Amino acid sequence: MTPLILIAADLAAISILTFALYLRRHRRRDLVVSYLGMNVGVMAVAAALSGSAAGIGLGLGLFGVLSIIRLRSTELAQHEVAYYFSALALGLISGLGIEPVWLPLSLMAMILLVMFVGDHPRVLPAYRHQTVILDRAIAGDAELTARLEEVLHGTVHSATVQELDLVNDKTIVDVRYAYVPGGAPGGLMSGLHTSAEAREELPRHQLAPATAGAA
Repeated sequence: MTPLILIAADLAAISILTFALYLRRHRRRDLVVSYLGMNVGVMAVAAALSGSAAGIGLGLGLFGVLSIIRLRSTELAQHEVAYYFSALALGLISGLGIEPVWLPLSLMAMILLVMFVGDHPRVLPAYRHQTVILDRAIAGDAELTARLEEVLHGTVHSATVQELDLVNDKTIVDVRYAYVPGGAPGGLMSGLHTSAEAREELPRHQLAPATAGAA
């Protein structure tokens, strides 16, 4: 009876993980198929091997082999890697048939809870990661940060220059920043206002020399 309970629990857990969490939040159908097929396959193999003496060792070995094959076949985002290993863990936990039955059920529920909270849109919604290609070669840190904040409308926390091309005049930067809704952050806006006020304070002949010459 216990194996049937764990199989049913695994099918329910992987359905929640893929359809209720991943698909609703990220909308990538091909990985839904991958998560479902891999989870059920791992559960079946782990259940078949659980009766042998080397069942746990072979199950963990299968975990590693499948991870290497899957992660080398295509590039995955970090949140997709987290869903992938969660699906693997659910399959192994249910297939190995750990006693007492409440323990694997609790572990499966914990995985779902962690993925629900950790991948929730309200958890650190402003923090983002992007690779930016600037149309100028910028070597100075202060100038680079100011330009990135102007382009991304956020506060830059980390900017790593991946390529500084002086020939083609471009800069490729890996940026981690916090998005500021409604435009550029306060520092940039105050700088822009200061520049505007400084222009207004200049004499008219300095602001429009061409007009003065034509007059």
